[in-house]
Amino acid sequence: MIEVIPAIDIIDGKCVRLSQGDFETKKVYSESPLETAKQFESAGITRLHMVDLDGARQGRLINLASLSQVASNTNLKLDFGGGIKTKGDVLSVLNAGAGMINIGSIAVKQPTLVSAWIDEFGSDKILLGADVRDEKIVMHGWQVSTDIGIVEFIEDFVSRGIKQIFCTDVAKDGLLEGTSIDLYQKILSKLPGLHLIASGGVRSIKDLEALEAIGCAGVIIGKALYEGRIQLGELKKFLAHGIN
Repeated sequence: MIEVIPAIDIIDGKCVRLSQGDFETKKVYSESPLETAKQFESAGITRLHMVDLDGARQGRLINLASLSQVASNTNLKLDFGGGIKTKGDVLSVLNAGAGMINIGSIAVKQPTLVSAWIDEFGSDKILLGADVRDEKIVMHGWQVSTDIGIVEFIEDFVSRGIKQIFCTDVAKDGLLEGTSIDLYQKILSKLPGLHLIASGGVRSIKDLEALEAIGCAGVIIGKALYEGRIQLGELKKFLAHGIN
């Protein structure tokens, strides 16, 4: 059973969504990430993906208070990222109530540092984000391209002990035009058994069914929920036996 993971992206303490990572496309959906999280929890959701977009942009933790509020007032399993650069940042996020940190660019730039975090905190505390365009890794809010292939990148971190990976095709994110099924199939064919979480482009329940069919362990959903393309009630069949 595929695990459904709603996303809460935060700017100025508010719940927002962007399209393709462009801050100029920001749309505020809620003044309160906590109230949004409570709505998800009441519908049977058990896990949440939180991103401090201010932190990601400025390279430091900014919206930690939003994490603390959600962690203190719900029973949701939380992963949180954006602006995590140091061991101190990792500790701050975990101490604020996150079950996992989610990281991206720093894993590209400083893989040895991330390996040290895996060794110290355990692979169950780290969710690796692999942002990709044309099957190549991108970083820094998707503004910087690299020559690192997606499969190569994931294989490297699996060898370092990473257990869970979410992969976002930036060409799809926030557009409600469907997911990158072919990309995920390619990754899973190279790395069978990988705990792969799809992210970006989900537009309907049919997308969730297709991702489940090819073996994705989870799916992060954002705009489709906020825009009403998927109703929370429609998710019930995916919520009975989520993957922990």
